[in-house]
Amino acid sequence: MHPRPSPKGKPVALFVTCIVDMIYPDTGMSVVKILEHLGIAVDFPMAQTCCGQPAFNSGYRSEARTVAQQFLTAFENAEVIVIPSGSCAAMVCHEYPTLFADNPRWQPVAERIASITWEFTEYLTVGLGIEDLHLKLPRPQIFAFHDACHGLRLLGLGSGARTLLSNTENAQVSSLVECDVCCGFGGTFAVKMPHVSSAMLQTKIEHIETHEAQTVVTGDASCLTQMNGGLSRQKSAKRVRHIANVLAEGLPDHEG
Repeated sequence: MHPRPSPKGKPVALFVTCIVDMIYPDTGMSVVKILEHLGIAVDFPMAQTCCGQPAFNSGYRSEARTVAQQFLTAFENAEVIVIPSGSCAAMVCHEYPTLFADNPRWQPVAERIASITWEFTEYLTVGLGIEDLHLKLPRPQIFAFHDACHGLRLLGLGSGARTLLSNTENAQVSSLVECDVCCGFGGTFAVKMPHVSSAMLQTKIEHIETHEAQTVVTGDASCLTQMNGGLSRQKSAKRVRHIANVLAEGLPDHEG
């Protein structure tokens, strides 16, 4: 990671990600509500599409560059970029500089974009230094966390989201067995190796089912989709939710 300028006092450009845009728009709205609650101006560049990670992970570097170039174009003038996904943030921060290393036009843009991009909870806790959002959930609840692979291993996430939720009134955080073990999604991995993916998911579901929490929290919508699919097929009442959605429920008067 390159040195990162402080994001304090700067407007945020939100990259909502493909899966949030298509399936979980409420997660994007939750991010906006929390940032605006903090008095932060939020912009949504309409030219955004995808970060290029699916093509990149499948080995299609040229196609990934085409998609990533659109991202760079859409966010070229941003001061701070916030992403509610550890995997997409890792793609931008870690892979873009390499992906454009031989392109004199886009390499410096990729380097700058990588330096101003933050995962949502990382932005709050590390970027802004906020550990308590002064939130209160409508009722007492116990939560467990699943640490998504890219966020944990490439961005070093983990403690930030837990701190924010632990400091939320009516929220109790309890440890999940193998919380840092992959859920089996892994993007194209789940398609290319479905049997291995299913076995990994089943182990994760077993840990969730034996845990006291009714809700598991994560920061990646892809993991959320994978685990909720398994829970739904097993007729479980438990569900996985995005950290932004959970935190937004604690806003004063449930703002919006």
